[in-house]
Amino acid sequence: MTSPDTATPTGDLTLRTLAMPGDANAAGDIFGGWVMAQMDLACGIRAAEHAGGRVVTAAVNEMVFEKPMHVGDTLCVYTHIEKIGRTSMTLVVEAWAQRYLRPLREKVIVGRFVMVALDKDGKPTPIRDIQ
Repeated sequence: MTSPDTATPTGDLTLRTLAMPGDANAAGDIFGGWVMAQMDLACGIRAAEHAGGRVVTAAVNEMVFEKPMHVGDTLCVYTHIEKIGRTSMTLVVEAWAQRYLRPLREKVIVGRFVMVALDKDGKPTPIRDIQ
């Protein structure tokens, strides 16, 4: 990983939210599961926009926790569509922390999610690729 002042996120900014005290453990770090849920939301947004319809998470193939999030940090989630199949797509997702009241931005988690496009009956359907 490059130094924080020269690091650049990969992908498009898809979601931003604030880490609140209710999202933290007793030590003051934000639960990794909360960050993962935000990453899943971002993947759902990006995949649905690309597919032009309903999508669901089929798999999380990789999740690397690099640094902790803290209460007050702004979570910025970036998504990049890595691969598109017939009914699914794989997204690389980076979660970055804009540290509270500091100009420091750090990558905290990187993951790889597989999203599947569904039809009105909940069955896998070909991706329309509207973008």
